Amino acid sequence: MDSGDCAGTGWGVCAAAEDGDRAHGLTLFWRVFALNAAVFTAAMLGLMLGPVTVSTPVVLTEVLILIGGLAAMLVTNAALLRVALRPIDRLIAAVSTIDLSRPGHRMVDAGQAGPIGDLVRTFNAMLDRLEAERAASTARALTAQEAERQRIAQELHDEIGQTLTAVLLELKSVADSAPPPLRTRLRQVQETTRNGLDEIRRIARRLRPGVLEELGLTSALKALAGEFTTGGLVVHHSVERHLGLGRDAELVLYRVAQECLTNTARHAGARQARLEVARRGTGIELRVRDDGRGLGGAAEGSGIGGMRERALLIGADLTIGPAAGGGTEVRLWAPLPEEPPVPLPEERD
Repeated sequence: MDSGDCAGTGWGVCAAAEDGDRAHGLTLFWRVFALNAAVFTAAMLGLMLGPVTVSTPVVLTEVLILIGGLAAMLVTNAALLRVALRPIDRLIAAVSTIDLSRPGHRMVDAGQAGPIGDLVRTFNAMLDRLEAERAASTARALTAQEAERQRIAQELHDEIGQTLTAVLLELKSVADSAPPPLRTRLRQVQETTRNGLDEIRRIARRLRPGVLEELGLTSALKALAGEFTTGGLVVHHSVERHLGLGRDAELVLYRVAQECLTNTARHAGARQARLEVARRGTGIELRVRDDGRGLGGAAEGSGIGGMRERALLIGADLTIGPAAGGGTEVRLWAPLPEEPPVPLPEERD
């Protein structure tokens, strides 16, 4: 370590760093220097001990010999440096492909000694910290988001819903005592207000799925499929009971299914969709597929990004791709907890 590297750090820090360098062997600088020194030393010994001489002026044969020796020296040096610096090339390639939304990718630690091995292990440790911090911050953000959704849903239900209900009652009272021409118009306003109240209740249910808290994931997904079954879209469903997931995992599956069906209804141009939830191995698989126009070359939006963030919170695997026969298919596989919760009572259709 040069003395200039110690500026502003204190001798204690520099001494510890130097002790660390000695403990782990030569630094990368000295390794490269040693390789170059070995090549130059070999070339010098070859000139000293070999039959080659240089005359004045230099003849063509000597020039060719020197050029050949220089080329051999450069090739040897390049080959040795390539071997020594190959882990750095792998590290650069790994850095360029790292995606924190798809965790788990690490550089292979082949037990290299010295600074290269330290660099690989430090890089993997940095990824561990980044993924842990990202998961913690995402959990806090989604928790705050769910709390805000519940607050808004409660206000829609308690404040605006009650206000519109009072307006409906007042309109009914006025319409009953109004003359026939005005009564017809008041009935139309009353119907428009009732439709608005139904829409607010529907939005509140989406913001806060009360059926999920009260009856569980199976009933909530069935209700969700029925909610998205409209005149232009039919949603079929097949959902197993007693899935044994925790509360957080159930909320993630519900939100992912909700986002999938929302995208299908708004953007896919599909006529049919299918929602399936079943056990697969040691986990639960959610699968949503439609017969729409598919993803094409469109970039992932915030909705898909949100699904990936939620999947990371419970250690789930999310895949999005084309469905067999056209359309889009989304798969979410969530691992079951080691100790599944007590199952809900048997539901009746």
